[in-house]
Amino acid sequence: MEKKILTPVFPMINVPKVSDKGLPELIQDVQNRLKIQLVNYKQDYIKRRLLSRMNSTRSKDFVEYHQYLRTHPEEEEKLRNALTINVTKFFRDPDVFSLVQKELFPTLLREKRSIKVWSAGCSSGEEPYTYAIILHELGKTGPAFAGAIIATDIDEEILRRARIGAYEKGALENMTEAQISRYFDKKEDGKFYIKDQIKQIVRFQSHDLMTKPPASMVDMVSCRNVTIYFNEQQKKDLVQKVYESLGKDGFYIMGMSEYMAKDVEHLFKPYKPMLKVFQKKEQ
Repeated sequence: MEKKILTPVFPMINVPKVSDKGLPELIQDVQNRLKIQLVNYKQDYIKRRLLSRMNSTRSKDFVEYHQYLRTHPEEEEKLRNALTINVTKFFRDPDVFSLVQKELFPTLLREKRSIKVWSAGCSSGEEPYTYAIILHELGKTGPAFAGAIIATDIDEEILRRARIGAYEKGALENMTEAQISRYFDKKEDGKFYIKDQIKQIVRFQSHDLMTKPPASMVDMVSCRNVTIYFNEQQKKDLVQKVYESLGKDGFYIMGMSEYMAKDVEHLFKPYKPMLKVFQKKEQ
């Protein structure tokens, strides 16, 4: 499942190598227009995404593309989508979600009536809906769990799709036919729509990971395969924000290809390090 934003697969770009003239001004304007803090992304990533849009708009350099952006309002959404690529699947990395279902959620639920999960960089909803399905399978439904999962992403269009909850069959390949039948309705368009009993557990909202966390005293933060966009300092800053958002003994789940920098690893103790699951350490 999961918001797989693992190493992005970039399209072939036919734009010749261009100078960086006009690039700082373009980046600043994009940040203002799209409300995305591009300083948190790797420079090479930004340039490649901009070059892909330059190729599509036949702009010869950053200055010309900046002028195109100013005069074509519809380009803003296309650029936003180019900067926030998302590929995802339900129950991605099944061992991680098996651990959540068999250990993490039961451990948390032994001590409290309901729990709060933050799915950060949630993409089109597969990850938070997976957590909601697990809660349902554990028999934890009803008013106490409405909105128990806070799912955030910076991309408004991807959030709109997540709220609709319509998926191709390929996104469900890690689920059994019984689960698919229980939690989805297949409609005439061939897509599978998540049922309301799962939808009501998840609350989607727009959020930039480099700003203040959307909630505090969270029991679990799942932020997986997002930091490939970030430089080393931003990765450390993100870990600090996750730490601040977690309640006592809260769990932090990273992507399988991600790592915790030595400067911040003192904030967490390993729980299942091979699965990139950590637990908050009281300082």
